[in-house]
Amino acid sequence: MDAEHQRAEPDDLNGQSGVEVTPEQALGAVRAGFPFPHYTDHNTGAYLNVASTVMRYLRRGSAILDFGCGPADKTAVLSLLGYRCTGYDDLMDEWYERNGNRDRIFEFARSVGIDYVVARPGPLPFAPRSFDMVMAQDVLEHLHNSPRQIVNDLIELLRDGGYLFVTVPNAANIRKRIDLLRGRTNLSNFRFYYWMPDPWRGHVREYVRDDLTQLCAYSGLSHTELRSCHHMVNKKRWPWIARRTYEAATLLFPGWRDTWLLVAQKPIGWRRNEQAPSDEELAAIYTH
Repeated sequence: MDAEHQRAEPDDLNGQSGVEVTPEQALGAVRAGFPFPHYTDHNTGAYLNVASTVMRYLRRGSAILDFGCGPADKTAVLSLLGYRCTGYDDLMDEWYERNGNRDRIFEFARSVGIDYVVARPGPLPFAPRSFDMVMAQDVLEHLHNSPRQIVNDLIELLRDGGYLFVTVPNAANIRKRIDLLRGRTNLSNFRFYYWMPDPWRGHVREYVRDDLTQLCAYSGLSHTELRSCHHMVNKKRWPWIARRTYEAATLLFPGWRDTWLLVAQKPIGWRRNEQAPSDEELAAIYTH
C-alpha cells in the first residue's frame, strides 16, 4: 500500500480535536475509508482543487451544501477539513441500485460527519440563508431544462455574502475540438447513450466560459473566480507524455482545459430575477 493510502482512517481524523488537517491528509483518509475501491484513485487534482478553493473563501466550521453530491467523495474531504457539510442527491442512477450501494454511501457519509439528505419531489428541504456555500460539482450539465429555477433556488439557500461554487465540463476543450475535426462526436459515447436505462442521466448541455458569465449576470451574482482547470485528465489514463503535453499546451491556451470552475457571491439584498428579456431580445436569440 502506498504512503497516501497509509494515512489515517476517517474516524481517526474525526477524533483529532483542534488539529489542522490538510487537504492531502483528508483525501488520504477518504480514500482509505471509501466503500468503492479505486473510485477516487485517478482524480487527485480535482479533489485538491475543490478543497483549496473552498478554503480560500470559507473558514473551517462554515456550513456547506453539496447539491448533487453523489457518493459524497468530495463532500467527505471537506467534512474532514472541518466544514459542516450537508450532502444532497436523488441517488437515482442505476449504479446506486446495485449491491446495496446506497446504504454503503449513507454509512460512509455518517462516518465522516456528513448530513446526507435524499432528494424528493418538491421544494428543497432547507431553510433560506442557511448555508455559507452551495456547491454544484458537475451537476448543471445534466439538467434537461434551463438552470434558471434550480440556480435561483440554490442562491436562496445562501446567506448574504455566501458563495455558489460550480464546476462544469468545458464544451470546448481541446480533446473535443480534435474529435470534431476527426469526424468524431463531442457528445457522450454513443454506446453508453444507447444502452443507458431510461431516463437519460448523462450530459445534456455542457458549458463554455461565456455561459457562466451570463449565468452570473442573469441570476444577480458577482463572479469572484472564473477559471479553467484540469479535473478529468487523470480519469482518461493517458500515457504520461500525452498528459504532460496536454498540460503544457493548456498553459498557453487555458480555454482548452477540461473543466470550468466558477465561484460567485450573493450580494446583500439579492432578489430572484424572473424578468425575461423582451420579445425583441428573445426573438434575436432564437433566430441567431
